[in-house]
Amino acid sequence: MLAELSVQIVKPQVWIGLALTAMFAYAIYRFGRLLIRTLSPHIHRGLPGVLKWVWLLIVSVSWLAVATFVAYLPSVPVLFELGRDITQGFRHSAGQLVVVIAMALIAWNLISTLAARIVAEQEFNRRSVRVQTLKGVVESTLRVVVVIISAIAALQAIGLNATSLLAGVSVLGLAVGFGAQSLIKDVFNGFFILLEDQYGVGDVITINTGQLSGGVERLNLRVTALRALDGTMHIVPNGQIQTVSVSSKDWSRVVAAVDVTYNANVDEALKVLQAVSTELYESPDWRHFFLEEPEMQGVVQLAPDGVTLRALYKVQPKSQWALGREFNRRIKIAMDEAGIEIPFPQRSVNFGSNPIEIRLTRDDVPAPSPTQDTSTQNRRRPPVEPSLGRDPEEEEI
Repeated sequence: MLAELSVQIVKPQVWIGLALTAMFAYAIYRFGRLLIRTLSPHIHRGLPGVLKWVWLLIVSVSWLAVATFVAYLPSVPVLFELGRDITQGFRHSAGQLVVVIAMALIAWNLISTLAARIVAEQEFNRRSVRVQTLKGVVESTLRVVVVIISAIAALQAIGLNATSLLAGVSVLGLAVGFGAQSLIKDVFNGFFILLEDQYGVGDVITINTGQLSGGVERLNLRVTALRALDGTMHIVPNGQIQTVSVSSKDWSRVVAAVDVTYNANVDEALKVLQAVSTELYESPDWRHFFLEEPEMQGVVQLAPDGVTLRALYKVQPKSQWALGREFNRRIKIAMDEAGIEIPFPQRSVNFGSNPIEIRLTRDDVPAPSPTQDTSTQNRRRPPVEPSLGRDPEEEEI
C-alpha cells in the first residue's frame, strides 16, 4: 500500500482529484446539515445531534473511499471497491443533481458570508451607505449568476437540453432590455456614481448646470433625492444627470470679499481685512473649521461703486456658509470701528432729452470715525448664536 501511495502521490492529477472530491464532499455535508436543520422542529429533540454525527461519519468514510479510488490503491480492497461504486453512482443523473444542489448551496452561503464582511452593519456614515449599496448590487448579481448556472447544470444532469431554453430566455431578456432602456441607464449611471464616489448622502450639489440644487438625502442605483433649502424634495433619475457640481467635496472655500469706497484708505482697509481673517482663524469657536491659514489676495477689482478686497479661507466641507456669515458680521463691525465706509449705490437717471442726475446720498448721517462709540458692538462674540446651516445656492431659491 505504501509503495503504491508513494508512486501515486507525486502525480498532479491525483492532487487535483483529491481536492475536487474534498470540495464535493464538503458541499454534500453542508447540504445534509441543512436538511437536518430543516427537520429538527419535527423530530425528537436529541435526534438532530445524533444525525449530525452519523452524517459526518458517512461523508468522511465516503470521501476516504473515493480518495482511495482516485489515488488508485487497490491494495485497500474495501475502500477501493466502495469508492468505485460511489463514483459510478455520482455519474448518474441523481448523483449529479445532488452535487449541483450542494455546490449551489455552498456558493449561496459563501456570497452572503463574504458580503457581510465588507462593512459592519452597525456603522452608518457616508462610506458605509455607499458600500452597503454596492454590496447589495454585487451580492444580488452573484446570486442571480449562481441560480442561472445551477439551473442549467441541473437540467443537464437530469438529461434535458438547456440550449433551447437559453435561447428563449435570451430573446425575452432582449425584449425586456429594449422596453426598459431608461431604467437600465438609471441603474448604470447610479452604479458608477456610487463606485466613483462622485457624491453621497449629505453632500450639497447642483445638477445639470443649475437646473436643481439641494442637499442629497437619499441615493441609490435608480434615483437621487435632493432637499432644497425651502424643504422641497427633488427626485431625479440618475440617468438624467449629465453634470454635477458638488459644494461639499473634500474641502470648501470661503470667498471673504468686502467693498470699500474710493475715498477710503485702501491700505488701512487691507489691514482690517487681515485682522478679521486672523481673528477668525485664531478663534476657538471657528479654528477647527480651517484647513489652512487665510490667504490674502488684496485688491481684486475696481468696481463702479467701490474697491473690492478679498481673502480666501480653505475650510472643512459644508462649513463655508457659516464662516461666510460670521465674516460678514465681523468685517462690518471692524470697518465701522476703523471709520472705513462701505459704499452705497450711486446711479444716474435720464428723462427725455434733458438729463436729470439723481445722486443717492445720506444727509445728516455722519460717516463713522475712529472715535465713534462702538462699545455696543462686540465682533468677537455675536449677539445670537450663529447657525451652521448652509446658504441656498443661486439656483435653489
